[in-house]
Parts: sequence; C-alpha cells; structure tokens
Amino acid sequence: MKSSFACISLLLLASALHAEVKLSKVFTPHMVLQRGMAVPVWGTAAPGEKVTVSFAGQSKTTKADDKGAWSVKLDSLQASAEPRTLTIGDKKIDDVLVGDVWIGSGQSNMDMVVASYTKDDPVLDAASKQSCPHLRLLRKDANATWEQSTPETNVKFSALLFSFGFPLQKELGVPVGLMVGAVGGTPSGFWLSEEMYRSDAASAAAVKAFAPTYKYDELVAKYATDKAKWDADIAAWKPLAEAAKKEGKQPPPAPRAPQPVGKAGETNFGKVGQLFEQFIRPYVGYGIKGVLWDQGESRTNIVGVDQVTLMGALIGGWRKAWGQGDFPFLYVEKPSGGGCAYDYSQPMNRLAEKFAALPKTIPNNPDREYSHVAFEQIMKYKNTHMVISSDLGNGIHPPNKSGYGARAVQVALAVAYEKGNEYLGPQLASHSISGGKVTLKFKHLGKGLAFKNGDKLQGFAIAGADKKFVWADAVIEGDTVVVSSKDVPQPAAVRYAWSNAFQWANLFNKDGLPAQPFRTDAW
Repeated sequence: MKSSFACISLLLLASALHAEVKLSKVFTPHMVLQRGMAVPVWGTAAPGEKVTVSFAGQSKTTKADDKGAWSVKLDSLQASAEPRTLTIGDKKIDDVLVGDVWIGSGQSNMDMVVASYTKDDPVLDAASKQSCPHLRLLRKDANATWEQSTPETNVKFSALLFSFGFPLQKELGVPVGLMVGAVGGTPSGFWLSEEMYRSDAASAAAVKAFAPTYKYDELVAKYATDKAKWDADIAAWKPLAEAAKKEGKQPPPAPRAPQPVGKAGETNFGKVGQLFEQFIRPYVGYGIKGVLWDQGESRTNIVGVDQVTLMGALIGGWRKAWGQGDFPFLYVEKPSGGGCAYDYSQPMNRLAEKFAALPKTIPNNPDREYSHVAFEQIMKYKNTHMVISSDLGNGIHPPNKSGYGARAVQVALAVAYEKGNEYLGPQLASHSISGGKVTLKFKHLGKGLAFKNGDKLQGFAIAGADKKFVWADAVIEGDTVVVSSKDVPQPAAVRYAWSNAFQWANLFNKDGLPAQPFRTDAW
C-alpha cells in the first residue's frame, strides 16, 4: 500500500515538474525563426529539469538552472517557407517558418495601425487587403501571438512596419516576421534599460557638461507657479466643457498642463526604461535581422541628454542585450517632410512638399536637436542607417505610410542585404576654396548629381569671413558642385538647405534621393 502511494506521488511530482515548462510570448504557432544564425530558444522550467528542443532534424537538450531558466541554440538554419513543428519538451508549436525577423519600435508613427491610414494611402490599402502566407506579424499586446498576414490581421498591425515588411517579403522571396513594440508620444529615454543609460559614458559626459548651466531651482519654482495657474484654469474649464457637451457642441480645448522638471541626468517624468522592460525585454535574445526605429518628436525626456547621444546608448545597449553583434539599425529621419521631391509621380513621393522659390532672406538656423541636420548625426554609430524622409511628405503623422515603408525597404536592401542599390542622397565629403569659388565633393553620388524642379540648382548660401550669408550661384560640374557669388569675392563657407524646412533646395542624385542639409563651417 505504502509502495503504491509512493509510486503515485512520484508520478504526480514528475508530471507537475514536466508541466512547468514555460515559454516566452515570442514562441507561438506561425512564428518565424531567423535564418543564417544560431537560433536561441529559451524559457523556464522546474530547477534541474531536462528540456529538449527539436526542429528541422535537430535536437538540443539542456537542463534548467537553479532558478529554472534554460536556453539552447539551434544550429544555423536556411530560409524555408515549409511549415514545420518546433517541439519544446511536450509543447508543439506548429506552422514555423524560417526567414528574416525585423523589430519595429518607437512612438506613434510606428504604433498607429494600418486601419488608420488606408483611406488616404491607396498603396497601403491595396496591400492590406491581401493575404501573405509568408509574412507573419506579432503585435505588442501582452497576450498577442504570431499571426499570419491576412486582411483581418493586417489592419490591426503597425502601419509603418507592415508597409516595410510587405514589400520586403515580396522582394526577398523568403518568409519575413515582424515584431512591434511602440507607444505613441513616448521619449527615447523610455526605450532603453536603466543599465544601458547609466553605463553609457557619452550620456554621462553630456550630463556633466550640462549640469553647471542648469537652473534647476528656478525651473522648479516656475513649475509650481505654472501648476497653480493650470489648476485654476482646469477648474474654470470643466464646467464650460460639461455645458458644451450637454448642448451637443464641441468642448473648448483643455488647458495644457506644464511639464514637470527633472534634475540633470534624470527624467522630467516617468522612469528610464519603463517601456523597454514592458515591450522590448520579452523580445531580447530572439534571433533578428535588424531594427526599424521611428521616434524623435518626443525627444529623450532625460534632462541634459540630447537625442543623438541617447540613441547611441540605446542602439549599443540593444545590441549588447541581444548578443548578436552590430545588427542593422534603421531609423526614420525627423522631422517628417520639409523638402521637395525628385519625381512626384512616384507613389512614395506623391505628398512631398511642393518646390518653392528661394526665400527673400536667409532662413534661421535649423533646430540643434530636432532637425534633419541633427538626426543625420545618428548615422555615426556603426551599422546605423537613416531612412530619408524629407521628400516623403510632411506632418507629425504623415499619411503616406507606404512611402515611408518603401524607402525603408530601399535602405534595408542596401545595408542589410547588400543589393548594391543607393539608399542615401548626396552627402558632403569635402570642399576646397580657390579663385572666389567653393568646390564641393560628395559621397553617395549614386548615378550622378542632378537638380530637379525649377530651372537651376539652388538652396546654397555663401559667406566670407564676416559670416554674413547670401544666396549663391551653384552649378553641377561632373561629380562636384561649384558655388560662388559676386557679392562674396573671398568665400569662407557654404551652407545648403540650412533650415528646418527647405522645399526650395533641389540637389539630388539621379537615383532620386535628396541631398540633406550641410555646411562647411563650424560657426
């Protein structure tokens, strides 16, 4: 009797231990495993429990550690559209493909769904109505599972990431998996972990340099005054809003709350890493091809650390966390739009700014932190590449999501798949001054330099040692641009498209990609 009871107890215990094998949300039916690399698979189980993972003729066995964590790596896999089963312990995950996996993250332009944009984007609308069995989608929701691309699932997915993944899959001819983690209106300081930020030397140096100039006590006092006024304004606004609603009228806009003030090196509100932990941490370690990032309007939310600096900490931190080397990190240029297009008949360029005459006066300098000039600097980080947006249409939420996705594909094909296509417009490489003229040399020439719109090349300003800029004459000579002005006989510097918006600047390469703002001076 005792013997039988002991046997039953052991069987129940073994069953309970075996049943404790748990997996991350990333391992569900319809998933895509990353090709061409050792594929991580992980989860939890009872401490010491043996776990076997089998897929595509491979079988890997490991034991859970004393905290119950376990992981294995499958040998490198080739792309395959054949639906196969991934077996983990007694769990069977069906319809698993092998191809390329991309993560999309950032704020609203990555978060907002396809259904929000199909009305004004015919290319996206047509794509969303198709089923693509080799495109798989994983939404950010806590209980989300991998889904096949169908008209029903497409409309609920990120508009930008779908606009990227759908044409990319068609171009590559291999399965593509898309994983999204994005929240509207969020700063970059929420999207890297606390450890990533605190250990970043460049961020620490930025805070150290900024702190002596930061008048924290004065700003706190001002915030208290503004907050008291806002409380009074809200109290006065509420009855007006309620009365308007009762009358069926649009309520007046609510007074805007003042922004809290943080100490140097700290957030103004919220916590560093709060969204990374919620939406990105579950993905960390999953085999990926790269990242597509769209964020910047909300900047960093960390006092004294600019977007370019913090993105270095974020990009480096993500790569270290994944342990997959310097995977491609693509990011969308901010602000959206601002420049004219090479060919308005192209779907991606249909909503670009219309070409304009030069302003009568030289425009103000671009914003030091939120401008095309600033965002181009993020490319200084290894294997980090900008998706040019100046010719894709304006607005905080540009409606041409298919255009943004198509441009991102153009970048990915060049830098992640080495297809050899050009993906950037002309960038200043060097300059020389001689005989009253400034000669500019460029990289990313593509098929050669060109101007488009208008009857001449324009958008260049020139100045002498007095630093007084005037509009310049500019001509293309081979692979160079020669800039001069009769009013500046001894030039010292040239600037191009040096403004927050520059629809009057028209230098391109013949691949149709716009030159970005630049200057030869450091004034």
